[in-house]
Amino acid sequence: MKQHVEIVYNDIEKNENYAKIITKVVEECFKNENMDGLKLYISITLTTPKDIKELNKKYRNIDKETDVLSFPIFEKEELQNLIKAKYDIDDCIGDVIISIDKVKEQAEEYGHSFERELSYMCVHGFYHLMGYDHIESKDKILMRAKEDEVLNKLKITRN
Repeated sequence: MKQHVEIVYNDIEKNENYAKIITKVVEECFKNENMDGLKLYISITLTTPKDIKELNKKYRNIDKETDVLSFPIFEKEELQNLIKAKYDIDDCIGDVIISIDKVKEQAEEYGHSFERELSYMCVHGFYHLMGYDHIESKDKILMRAKEDEVLNKLKITRN
């Protein structure tokens, strides 16, 4: 089976535990969206607060550290058409950048495990790549439902 995630370590040490969590979560995301039979994949870069702050400034003009950034390659409708057509070409649907230090900090702040927080960042980033957003209340409800569906299937809970 083709793996649906490419993991890049930027200024942090390679970590097999991170890779296991990310792979498990991304595979469930693809399965949940009926994309598991396709050759599409996402790229996830794990990085430092300094690096993600620079990216946030460069691409969003926000000069502060954040937890996750998503850079989709396709518009939502384009991606839905590729899925319907059973697109059979190796292609990346986008990049997700995650600050590992921020994951650790938020896991502690919210009182749940590192695995849960990293899993959430992966699912959240994936659904941004799929064209979902949380700016409008109705969109946020839909996106959160999708995220919860994946995490619940994996039994990755908040506590």
